[in-house]
Parts: sequence; structure tokens; C-alpha cells
Amino acid sequence: MGVTGPPGPVMDRDEVDRALARLGAEHEAIETSLLALQDHAGRRLLEGAELTGVTKERWASAEVSITLLWAYFDAYTDALRGARDIRSRRRWSSREDLVELTELLRGESVTVAGSVAGAAGPDAPALHGTGKLSHSFSLTGLVDRMNELYASSLDMVVTADAVWSALPARIDLLAAELQRTRRLAHSVGVRPGEHPAGDDLERITRTLTSLREQVVSDPLAFWVRAQGSSAPGGGRPDTTVYDREARALEDVRREIDAVLTVRQDAEQRLVRLRDVLSRADRTLAEARTARGEVLAKIAATEVPVVSGPPTVLQEQLSTAAEYRRHAQWHRLSPLLESLEQKAEDELLRARESLTAVTQPLAVRAELRGRLDAYKAKVARHGLAEDPFLIERYDAARRMLWSAPCDLRVAEQAVLRYQHAAAELLTAPRVPEQGGPQDRRGEQ
Repeated sequence: MGVTGPPGPVMDRDEVDRALARLGAEHEAIETSLLALQDHAGRRLLEGAELTGVTKERWASAEVSITLLWAYFDAYTDALRGARDIRSRRRWSSREDLVELTELLRGESVTVAGSVAGAAGPDAPALHGTGKLSHSFSLTGLVDRMNELYASSLDMVVTADAVWSALPARIDLLAAELQRTRRLAHSVGVRPGEHPAGDDLERITRTLTSLREQVVSDPLAFWVRAQGSSAPGGGRPDTTVYDREARALEDVRREIDAVLTVRQDAEQRLVRLRDVLSRADRTLAEARTARGEVLAKIAATEVPVVSGPPTVLQEQLSTAAEYRRHAQWHRLSPLLESLEQKAEDELLRARESLTAVTQPLAVRAELRGRLDAYKAKVARHGLAEDPFLIERYDAARRMLWSAPCDLRVAEQAVLRYQHAAAELLTAPRVPEQGGPQDRRGEQ
């Protein structure tokens, strides 16, 4: 919608014709804009909606603004028609005609009834008078006034239509997905009061229902105006609540997917759990047997006590099997995860117990291996028949192959044999005096 030129001295015929042509084009543009506003889908929706809140207040003002717009447009149309009639009286307008036309085109020649012209500003107009019977406008002032009313009315209509075009459809799609998720959740036992995800579904359902009602009745409450924008409809719909509930529904879907996965592989996981716990029990039984053997074969050593298998894991395993039989997947899922970790921990504990119990036997085996290794080394150097080494070897062997074996004494015996062998292997030898020698006196 345009703006007419400024007022001035008496216009000549060319100025009048140019002004009338400009006003005619402007009249057509104004009429097109008003008709577009009248046919705007957002305006029709606003007329038929049960509005609340800020939208109700602003639409009441916008309706008055639209009524004013048409009243002003009618006055503008009458003024333009009158000016055209004067100009069409004669081909060459007289001085009196030009004075009258100048007053019409540039002066405050448009009179509007006070009940209309005295309405409030564009943000909150109302159809009540200000005490005046009528108000006068210039065509320029009238256009400015129409521009203000049109901008505020169009902003209201475009904003409401943008919110209605964006949010309700998205909420409906999310609500449909929510219903599918609720059915799936019910099939796997995820219900309100029994599983947190079931409670979340109920809360999301209530929130989306309330959100849709609010968006339909008060769309302007869900509009974020763009910073620094004065154009009608400058901004975007506020999707904060919608986005939050969409994320919450996605979290619930992931939880239900996990429950579905449990339903699909529950039997395999239960079999694996039984196997892990069985291996832990066998390992503990082996550790208990090994402890008896160690106590019988090894003397003067601390052998840790081996505890029995925890009965609570077997009880929980039975509970898990019961959940599977009754299709209580939402309860089975967290129990299986906990049991799998505990079963692995129990198997690790059993293996550590077996290692700790059999440590003395491992030490004895290491000492035996070390003794035999040195004997073989001595033999490679031709000292296998040395009486002193034979005596030291026999002493260490008797200790290591007797029961119960004192590991500390046996280790000292092995060390003595090693030292004696090392001395012989490093001592210089005279070939003609070679052969076994008795070094017991030297010791």
C-alpha cells in the first residue's frame, strides 16, 4: 500500500492528472490488499475458532481494525470518485476546479464519522467515539492510517496461520507415533505404574493433548518474534514444548526396543547365565579340592578358605526364568543385565580363589623345575658325578618330593644346590686332575 505526495500550492492540470493516476493505482493496490486479507485462510480460521488468551484479545482488536480499514477505504473511494468527477467536468479545468481539486487531493478533505475515525490505535482499536461527531483526514493521512491498521491486522492473521500450519500437524503426527508406541509398550508389559517408561508415556500423552488444545485456541502464545523484524509475520512458531516431548518419546522408544531385544534373546541369555554360574561353581569345587590337596602336601603355609557359591544368584536366576515364562519382559530386562554382570564377577572370583589356593603347588612345581634345570646344566658340563653336588641335589629333591613339603626349607635347599653348582661351573679346572672331588670338608 503506497503513500500520496505532500500537500502544496494550487496544482495545475498536469499535476492533477498525475495525482489522480497515482491515486487510482493506489486505490487498486489497497483494494487488492484488503480483498487478500479478507480471503486469507488464517482470517477465516480466526473467525471460526474458540479463542483464548492473548490471541482472543488481539483478534478482537484485529476485527475492529479490519472494520476500520473498510470504512476508511470507502471514504477514500468516495473522495477519489469526487475528484475524478470534478476533473471530468471540462477538458481544461478552470481555476476554481483546480483549487477544489487541490483541496481534495492535498487538504484534509475526507470526513469520517466519529464513531469510526475516533477508534483507538492499531494495536487495540475499539468502535467508540472520542466525543467528536466526525474526523477529517487528508488522503495521505488516510493512507498512512490504513497502512498501520493493515500491517497490524495482517501480522495478527499471518502469525496465527503460521502457528496453526506448523504445530497442530506436527503434534498430530507425534500423537500418532505415541499411540503406536503405547500399543507396543503394552504388548511387552510396559505399563503405567509398573515401568518408568509407561509413566513417561502417560505424561507425554497428557502434555501433547494439552499442548494441542492451547495451540488451537491461543496460537499467538506459541510465537517467537524475530529480533529487529517489523514485517508482518516476522518470527517462528515456538516448538520448545513439542521438541521436549518428542525427545522424551524417542527415549521411551529406545527403552521399549531394549525390552523387545530382551524378549527375542531372553532364552539364549538365560542359557549363557546358567553356563557362567555353572563354570563358577565347578571352579569353586575345584578350588576346594585343591585346598585339601595343598593342606596334605604342603606344610608351613597359609592356604585361603574357599567359600561356597552364593545362593542369591541362583534365586535371581530362577526369578528371571519366572519372568520369562510370564512374559514380564520389562522386569526381565534390568534383572538380566544385573545378573550377567554379577555372574561374570562370580566366575572371576572363583578363578581367583583357585589361583590363590593352588599357589603353593605352583611354587613347589617351580622349585622342582629349577632343581632339574640346574641338574641338567651340571650334567652338560661333566659334573653330574660330583659327590658334593649329588649330596646337595638329593637333599633338595627329598624335601620337594616329600609330603608335607616345607616350601621355605625346600627353597633354601634348592638355592644351596644352585650356589654349589655355580661355584663349580665358574671355578678353573686342571685337566690332569679332573674327575669328581669330595668338597664336604671344605664346607
